[in-house]
Amino acid sequence: MNKKSTSKIKLFFSGLLSRAEENRDFFTDIAVEFKSGTKPFPAKITYDNGFILNYQAVKRTLSSDELAEFIPAEASKYDSARIIYSERGARIVIEADDRRVNMRHEDVTAAEPQTSVVQSGREYVVNPALASELLTELGILAKNGKIKNDKIRKYNQIDYFVELMKGVLDEIGERDEYIVFDAACGKSYLSFVLNFYMRDILKKKCRFIGVDYSETVITASKRTAEKLGYSNMEFIKANLTNYTPAVKPDIVVSLHACDTATDMALALGIRSGAKAIVSVPCCHKDILKQYSYEPFAAITKHGILKARLADTLTDGLRAAYLEGAGYKVSMIEYISPLETPKI
Repeated sequence: MNKKSTSKIKLFFSGLLSRAEENRDFFTDIAVEFKSGTKPFPAKITYDNGFILNYQAVKRTLSSDELAEFIPAEASKYDSARIIYSERGARIVIEADDRRVNMRHEDVTAAEPQTSVVQSGREYVVNPALASELLTELGILAKNGKIKNDKIRKYNQIDYFVELMKGVLDEIGERDEYIVFDAACGKSYLSFVLNFYMRDILKKKCRFIGVDYSETVITASKRTAEKLGYSNMEFIKANLTNYTPAVKPDIVVSLHACDTATDMALALGIRSGAKAIVSVPCCHKDILKQYSYEPFAAITKHGILKARLADTLTDGLRAAYLEGAGYKVSMIEYISPLETPKI
Protein backbone atom coordinates (compact mmCIF):
# COMPACT_ATOMS: atom_id res chain seq x y z
CA MET A 1 0.00 0.00 0.00
CA ASN A 2 1.37 3.44 -0.90
CA LYS A 3 2.58 6.08 1.54
CA LYS A 4 -0.40 8.39 0.99
CA SER A 5 -2.86 5.69 2.02
CA THR A 6 -0.85 4.57 5.06
CA SER A 7 -0.56 8.19 6.25
CA LYS A 8 -4.34 8.51 6.11
CA ILE A 9 -4.74 5.18 7.93
CA LYS A 10 -2.48 6.52 10.69
CA LEU A 11 -4.60 9.66 11.04
CA PHE A 12 -7.89 7.74 11.29
CA PHE A 13 -6.48 4.94 13.41
CA SER A 14 -4.93 7.34 15.96
CA GLY A 15 -8.38 8.86 16.41
CA LEU A 16 -9.86 5.42 17.05
CA LEU A 17 -7.26 4.66 19.71
CA SER A 18 -8.03 7.95 21.48
CA ARG A 19 -11.73 7.11 21.38
CA ALA A 20 -11.05 3.63 22.81
CA GLU A 21 -9.18 5.14 25.76
CA GLU A 22 -11.90 7.74 26.41
CA ASN A 23 -14.73 5.20 26.07
CA ARG A 24 -13.00 2.39 27.92
CA ASP A 25 -16.23 1.25 29.59
CA PHE A 26 -17.88 0.81 26.18
CA PHE A 27 -14.92 -0.35 24.09
CA THR A 28 -15.04 -3.95 22.85
CA ASP A 29 -12.17 -4.50 20.38
CA ILE A 30 -10.54 -3.51 17.10
CA ALA A 31 -10.41 -6.17 14.39
CA VAL A 32 -7.80 -5.65 11.65
CA GLU A 33 -7.53 -7.63 8.44
CA PHE A 34 -4.58 -7.09 6.11
CA LYS A 35 -4.81 -8.66 2.64
CA SER A 36 -2.18 -9.72 0.17
CA GLY A 37 -4.16 -10.55 -2.95
CA THR A 38 -7.06 -12.56 -1.56
CA LYS A 39 -5.18 -14.03 1.40
CA PRO A 40 -6.19 -12.47 4.76
CA PHE A 41 -3.85 -11.78 7.68
CA PRO A 42 -6.03 -11.01 10.74
CA ALA A 43 -5.13 -9.15 13.91
CA LYS A 44 -7.16 -8.24 16.98
CA ILE A 45 -6.72 -5.46 19.53
CA THR A 46 -8.34 -5.57 22.97
CA TYR A 47 -7.86 -3.55 26.15
CA ASP A 48 -6.88 -4.74 29.63
CA ASN A 49 -4.77 -2.18 31.51
CA GLY A 50 -3.28 -1.38 28.11
CA PHE A 51 -3.82 -2.29 24.46
CA ILE A 52 -3.17 -5.96 23.67
CA LEU A 53 -2.34 -6.88 20.07
CA ASN A 54 -2.88 -10.48 18.95
CA TYR A 55 -1.18 -10.82 15.56
CA GLN A 56 0.47 -13.76 13.81
CA ALA A 57 -0.01 -15.99 16.88
CA VAL A 58 1.81 -13.53 19.16
CA LYS A 59 0.21 -11.46 21.92
CA ARG A 60 1.88 -8.31 23.16
CA THR A 61 0.94 -5.18 25.06
CA LEU A 62 1.55 -1.87 23.26
CA SER A 63 0.93 1.77 24.06
CA SER A 64 -1.46 3.75 21.88
CA ASP A 65 1.52 5.57 20.30
CA GLU A 66 3.22 2.26 19.47
CA LEU A 67 0.02 0.88 17.94
CA ALA A 68 -0.53 4.08 15.95
CA GLU A 69 2.88 3.50 14.35
CA PHE A 70 2.71 -0.28 14.00
CA ILE A 71 -0.65 -0.76 12.22
CA PRO A 72 -0.01 1.75 9.36
CA ALA A 73 3.55 0.41 8.94
CA GLU A 74 2.22 -3.12 8.72
CA ALA A 75 -0.48 -2.01 6.25
CA SER A 76 2.25 -0.71 3.93
CA LYS A 77 3.35 -4.34 3.40
CA TYR A 78 -0.06 -5.43 2.06
CA ASP A 79 -2.44 -4.62 -0.81
CA SER A 80 -5.37 -3.57 1.38
CA ALA A 81 -6.54 -3.32 4.97
CA ARG A 82 -9.85 -3.32 6.82
CA ILE A 83 -10.12 -2.04 10.40
CA ILE A 84 -13.31 -2.46 12.45
CA TYR A 85 -13.55 -0.57 15.72
CA SER A 86 -16.34 -1.88 17.99
CA GLU A 87 -17.88 -0.48 21.14
CA ARG A 88 -21.26 -1.15 22.65
CA GLY A 89 -23.87 0.33 20.29
CA ALA A 90 -21.49 1.50 17.54
CA ARG A 91 -18.97 0.40 14.93
CA ILE A 92 -16.45 2.37 12.88
CA VAL A 93 -15.00 0.79 9.74
CA ILE A 94 -11.86 1.87 7.88
CA GLU A 95 -11.25 0.35 4.43
CA ALA A 96 -8.02 1.15 2.62
CA ASP A 97 -6.03 0.29 -0.51
CA ASP A 98 -3.74 2.18 -2.91
CA ARG A 99 -6.63 4.16 -4.45
CA ARG A 100 -8.51 5.40 -1.39
CA VAL A 101 -9.06 5.24 2.37
CA ASN A 102 -12.68 5.43 3.57
CA MET A 103 -14.05 5.60 7.10
CA ARG A 104 -17.71 5.11 7.96
CA HIS A 105 -19.74 4.99 11.19
CA GLU A 106 -22.34 2.31 11.83
CA ASP A 107 -24.97 2.80 14.56
CA VAL A 108 -25.55 -0.75 15.74
CA THR A 109 -28.64 0.16 17.77
CA ALA A 110 -30.31 1.76 14.73
CA ALA A 111 -29.80 -1.40 12.72
CA GLU A 112 -31.94 -3.47 15.06
CA PRO A 113 -35.73 -3.45 15.44
CA GLN A 114 -36.77 -1.33 18.41
CA THR A 115 -39.72 -3.38 19.60
CA SER A 116 -40.21 -6.85 20.97
CA VAL A 117 -42.98 -9.33 20.31
CA VAL A 118 -43.37 -10.17 23.99
CA GLN A 119 -46.35 -7.88 24.39
CA SER A 120 -47.98 -6.33 21.32
CA GLY A 121 -48.58 -2.61 21.28
CA ARG A 122 -45.78 -1.76 23.72
CA GLU A 123 -42.28 -0.65 22.83
CA TYR A 124 -39.63 -2.23 24.99
CA VAL A 125 -36.75 -0.18 26.33
CA VAL A 126 -34.50 -3.20 26.80
CA ASN A 127 -34.83 -4.77 23.37
CA PRO A 128 -33.90 -8.48 23.38
CA ALA A 129 -32.23 -8.02 19.99
CA LEU A 130 -29.81 -5.51 21.50
CA ALA A 131 -29.49 -7.00 24.97
CA SER A 132 -29.28 -10.67 24.01
CA GLU A 133 -25.97 -11.29 25.82
CA LEU A 134 -27.26 -9.68 29.00
CA LEU A 135 -30.69 -11.34 28.98
CA THR A 136 -29.19 -14.74 28.18
CA GLU A 137 -26.74 -14.44 31.07
CA LEU A 138 -29.61 -13.50 33.41
CA GLY A 139 -31.52 -16.60 32.30
CA ILE A 140 -34.37 -14.57 30.76
CA LEU A 141 -33.61 -15.25 27.09
CA ALA A 142 -33.62 -18.76 25.63
CA LYS A 143 -31.10 -20.02 23.06
CA ASN A 144 -33.61 -19.40 20.27
CA GLY A 145 -33.58 -15.68 21.08
CA LYS A 146 -37.04 -15.61 22.67
CA ILE A 147 -38.02 -14.73 26.22
CA LYS A 148 -38.57 -17.87 28.29
CA ASN A 149 -42.23 -18.41 29.13
CA ASP A 150 -41.57 -18.52 32.87
CA LYS A 151 -39.54 -15.29 32.67
CA ILE A 152 -41.98 -13.10 30.73
CA ARG A 153 -43.34 -11.49 33.91
CA LYS A 154 -39.83 -10.87 35.23
CA TYR A 155 -38.79 -9.33 31.91
CA ASN A 156 -41.89 -7.11 31.80
CA GLN A 157 -41.22 -5.94 35.35
CA ILE A 158 -37.59 -4.95 34.88
CA ASP A 159 -38.22 -3.39 31.47
CA TYR A 160 -41.08 -1.27 32.80
CA PHE A 161 -38.93 -0.26 35.77
CA VAL A 162 -36.20 0.93 33.39
CA GLU A 163 -38.82 2.83 31.40
CA LEU A 164 -39.88 4.62 34.60
CA MET A 165 -36.25 5.45 35.32
CA LYS A 166 -36.07 7.60 32.18
CA GLY A 167 -38.15 10.25 33.95
CA VAL A 168 -36.05 9.98 37.12
CA LEU A 169 -32.83 10.56 35.18
CA ASP A 170 -34.35 13.55 33.39
CA GLU A 171 -35.37 15.08 36.72
CA ILE A 172 -31.95 14.55 38.29
CA GLY A 173 -30.23 16.14 35.32
CA GLU A 174 -26.82 15.52 33.83
CA ARG A 175 -23.99 14.15 35.96
CA ASP A 176 -20.33 13.46 35.18
CA GLU A 177 -21.04 10.02 36.62
CA TYR A 178 -24.27 8.61 38.05
CA ILE A 179 -23.92 6.62 41.27
CA VAL A 180 -26.71 4.04 41.66
CA PHE A 181 -27.25 1.91 44.77
CA ASP A 182 -29.34 -1.26 44.55
CA ALA A 183 -30.53 -1.95 48.10
CA ALA A 184 -31.35 -5.61 48.89
CA CYS A 185 -30.15 -6.33 45.36
CA GLY A 186 -30.71 -10.10 45.40
CA LYS A 187 -29.67 -11.49 42.00
CA SER A 188 -29.37 -7.89 40.75
CA TYR A 189 -31.65 -8.28 37.71
CA LEU A 190 -32.58 -4.61 38.03
CA SER A 191 -29.01 -3.32 38.32
CA PHE A 192 -27.77 -5.28 35.33
CA VAL A 193 -30.62 -4.17 33.09
CA LEU A 194 -30.52 -0.55 34.27
CA ASN A 195 -26.75 -0.52 33.78
CA PHE A 196 -27.22 -1.77 30.20
CA TYR A 197 -29.78 0.95 29.54
CA MET A 198 -27.76 3.80 31.04
CA ARG A 199 -24.34 2.73 29.83
CA ASP A 200 -24.99 1.08 26.48
CA ILE A 201 -28.14 2.81 25.26
CA LEU A 202 -27.96 6.31 26.81
CA LYS A 203 -24.12 6.33 26.82
CA LYS A 204 -24.04 7.78 30.34
CA LYS A 205 -21.11 7.14 32.64
CA CYS A 206 -22.45 5.31 35.67
CA ARG A 207 -21.40 3.21 38.63
CA PHE A 208 -23.55 0.60 40.34
CA ILE A 209 -23.20 -0.71 43.88
CA GLY A 210 -25.40 -3.61 44.97
CA VAL A 211 -25.87 -4.41 48.66
CA ASP A 212 -27.39 -7.56 50.13
CA TYR A 213 -26.91 -9.61 53.32
CA SER A 214 -26.68 -12.90 51.39
CA GLU A 215 -23.17 -14.03 50.49
CA THR A 216 -24.64 -16.37 47.86
CA VAL A 217 -26.38 -13.71 45.78
CA ILE A 218 -23.44 -11.28 46.12
CA THR A 219 -21.06 -13.94 44.79
CA ALA A 220 -23.45 -14.75 41.92
CA SER A 221 -23.81 -11.07 41.01
CA LYS A 222 -20.05 -10.56 40.99
CA ARG A 223 -19.68 -13.56 38.69
CA THR A 224 -22.34 -12.24 36.30
CA ALA A 225 -20.75 -8.77 36.17
CA GLU A 226 -17.40 -10.33 35.34
CA LYS A 227 -18.88 -12.47 32.55
CA LEU A 228 -20.61 -9.43 31.03
CA GLY A 229 -17.53 -7.24 31.31
CA TYR A 230 -19.35 -4.74 33.54
CA SER A 231 -16.36 -3.31 35.37
CA ASN A 232 -18.46 -0.38 36.62
CA MET A 233 -20.43 -2.63 38.98
CA GLU A 234 -19.56 -3.81 42.48
CA PHE A 235 -21.45 -5.87 45.03
CA ILE A 236 -21.13 -5.71 48.81
CA LYS A 237 -22.33 -8.10 51.52
CA ALA A 238 -23.83 -5.93 54.25
CA ASN A 239 -26.89 -5.52 56.45
CA LEU A 240 -28.98 -2.58 55.27
CA THR A 241 -30.00 -1.74 58.84
CA ASN A 242 -26.65 -0.18 59.68
CA TYR A 243 -24.99 0.19 56.28
CA THR A 244 -24.08 3.69 55.08
CA PRO A 245 -22.55 4.10 51.60
CA ALA A 246 -18.98 5.33 51.38
CA VAL A 247 -20.01 7.56 48.45
CA LYS A 248 -23.17 9.63 48.08
CA PRO A 249 -25.56 7.97 45.61
CA ASP A 250 -27.60 9.88 43.07
CA ILE A 251 -30.23 7.14 43.03
CA VAL A 252 -31.20 4.35 45.43
CA VAL A 253 -33.32 1.62 43.86
CA SER A 254 -34.97 -1.41 45.38
CA LEU A 255 -36.98 -4.03 43.51
CA HIS A 256 -39.13 -6.44 45.53
CA ALA A 257 -37.26 -6.08 48.83
CA CYS A 258 -39.35 -8.27 51.12
CA ASP A 259 -41.37 -6.72 53.94
CA THR A 260 -39.25 -4.40 56.13
CA ALA A 261 -36.26 -4.69 53.75
CA THR A 262 -38.10 -2.06 51.70
CA ASP A 263 -38.09 0.24 54.74
CA MET A 264 -34.36 -0.40 55.18
CA ALA A 265 -33.82 0.55 51.54
CA LEU A 266 -35.81 3.78 51.97
CA ALA A 267 -33.86 4.60 55.14
CA LEU A 268 -30.59 3.99 53.30
CA GLY A 269 -31.65 6.46 50.62
CA ILE A 270 -32.63 9.10 53.18
CA ARG A 271 -29.52 8.92 55.38
CA SER A 272 -27.19 8.85 52.35
CA GLY A 273 -28.86 11.94 50.87
CA ALA A 274 -29.82 10.31 47.56
CA LYS A 275 -31.33 12.60 44.95
CA ALA A 276 -33.96 9.99 44.12
CA ILE A 277 -35.28 6.82 45.79
CA VAL A 278 -37.20 4.38 43.60
CA SER A 279 -38.75 1.38 45.32
CA VAL A 280 -41.10 -1.43 44.39
CA PRO A 281 -42.33 -3.05 47.64
CA CYS A 282 -42.88 -6.76 47.92
CA CYS A 283 -44.83 -8.44 50.70
CA HIS A 284 -46.25 -6.33 53.59
CA LYS A 285 -46.19 -8.49 56.72
CA ASP A 286 -45.05 -6.26 59.56
CA ILE A 287 -48.15 -4.09 60.06
CA LEU A 288 -50.43 -6.98 59.10
CA LYS A 289 -49.32 -8.84 62.24
CA GLN A 290 -49.80 -5.80 64.48
CA TYR A 291 -52.89 -3.80 63.60
CA SER A 292 -56.56 -4.15 64.40
CA TYR A 293 -59.36 -1.61 63.92
CA GLU A 294 -62.72 -2.41 65.48
CA PRO A 295 -64.85 -0.14 63.21
CA PHE A 296 -63.56 -2.20 60.24
CA ALA A 297 -63.96 -5.58 61.98
CA ALA A 298 -66.67 -6.69 59.55
CA ILE A 299 -64.23 -6.08 56.71
CA THR A 300 -60.91 -7.17 58.20
CA LYS A 301 -62.34 -10.48 59.38
CA HIS A 302 -61.62 -11.54 55.78
CA GLY A 303 -57.90 -12.20 55.73
CA ILE A 304 -57.33 -11.08 52.16
CA LEU A 305 -59.01 -7.72 52.80
CA LYS A 306 -57.09 -7.21 56.02
CA ALA A 307 -53.87 -7.85 54.07
CA ARG A 308 -54.81 -5.34 51.40
CA LEU A 309 -55.55 -2.70 54.00
CA ALA A 310 -52.18 -3.47 55.60
CA ASP A 311 -50.54 -2.89 52.20
CA THR A 312 -52.24 0.52 51.91
CA LEU A 313 -51.33 1.55 55.46
CA THR A 314 -47.71 0.45 55.06
CA ASP A 315 -47.11 2.27 51.79
CA GLY A 316 -49.05 5.32 52.99
CA LEU A 317 -46.80 5.60 56.06
CA ARG A 318 -43.72 5.17 53.87
CA ALA A 319 -44.88 7.98 51.57
CA ALA A 320 -45.57 10.27 54.53
CA TYR A 321 -42.13 9.57 55.99
CA LEU A 322 -40.38 10.33 52.69
CA GLU A 323 -42.31 13.59 52.38
CA GLY A 324 -41.30 14.45 55.92
CA ALA A 325 -37.67 13.94 54.89
CA GLY A 326 -38.12 16.45 52.06
CA TYR A 327 -38.77 14.14 49.11
CA LYS A 328 -41.46 14.70 46.51
CA VAL A 329 -43.40 11.42 46.42
CA SER A 330 -45.21 9.83 43.49
CA MET A 331 -47.02 6.51 43.88
CA ILE A 332 -48.01 4.50 40.82
CA GLU A 333 -49.10 0.99 39.94
CA TYR A 334 -45.85 -0.53 38.77
CA ILE A 335 -47.22 -3.65 37.04
CA SER A 336 -50.84 -4.47 36.44
CA PRO A 337 -52.43 -7.15 38.66
CA LEU A 338 -52.70 -9.29 35.53
CA GLU A 339 -48.90 -9.44 35.35
CA THR A 340 -48.25 -9.96 39.08
CA PRO A 341 -51.36 -11.50 40.59
CA LYS A 342 -51.74 -11.01 44.36
CA ILE A 343 -54.32 -13.75 44.85
